[in-house]
Amino acid sequence: MLLAAGRGERMRPLTDATPKPLLRVQGKPLLQWHVDALAAAGVEDFVINTAWLGEQIPSHFGPEPRSNEGRPLNIRYSWEGLDFGGALETAGGIVRALPLLGDIFWVVAGDVYAPGFPFSMQAVQRFARSDKLVHLWLVPNPPHNPQGDFGLGNERGVLGRQLALNQAALKYTYSTIGLYRREFFSGPWCKIPAGNPLGLKAPLAPMLRQAMDNQRISAELHTGPWTDVGTPERLAQLNENVTP
Repeated sequence: MLLAAGRGERMRPLTDATPKPLLRVQGKPLLQWHVDALAAAGVEDFVINTAWLGEQIPSHFGPEPRSNEGRPLNIRYSWEGLDFGGALETAGGIVRALPLLGDIFWVVAGDVYAPGFPFSMQAVQRFARSDKLVHLWLVPNPPHNPQGDFGLGNERGVLGRQLALNQAALKYTYSTIGLYRREFFSGPWCKIPAGNPLGLKAPLAPMLRQAMDNQRISAELHTGPWTDVGTPERLAQLNENVTP
């Protein structure tokens, strides 16, 4: 599932006419980078949630989307904007799309740039054999998030939210890339019915922290290129070295 429903307030005025996931980095829309990488790893089925200027996203991919190698891709859409007038936040949006998703699926934010990220089938198989509900990829803390989000413990386990101050260096930032089980979006972790028929808004972080406290989440560190394209300045920096 590719998350593409946000308004992108911090990216204005760029997002006044273009949804944030379609802003171009190195000549290609952010969302396209993920689709291409996942397709190269063998993924053929995608779900994209939309809200702000959401009609532009299916227009970009067209009625018969294909991978770089020419293989047909199945892209379906969860129309949060059309159905409820706006985005449902991360957890609310995933639960809304749950009927379109399998038992195990990737979740990737459409506004991060992570060229070369390993969307490997081996990672999916390893996760499927585990007893975890979620497997997260963390990254070294960028300047805009120096305190990080979560700490890595032993055996790829994620520590709880509360860390001693002298352990601050052990905390990393959630890359917004992860593998999830459908089971995670049900009780006791999630109280919203599958399909989110009422369009309830719900953040993901409280669910993650509850599952961490119950040792149901694993994680690993990704040290390759990664940028949260959250401001026009960060976008400009990524595009500074474009080859003519």
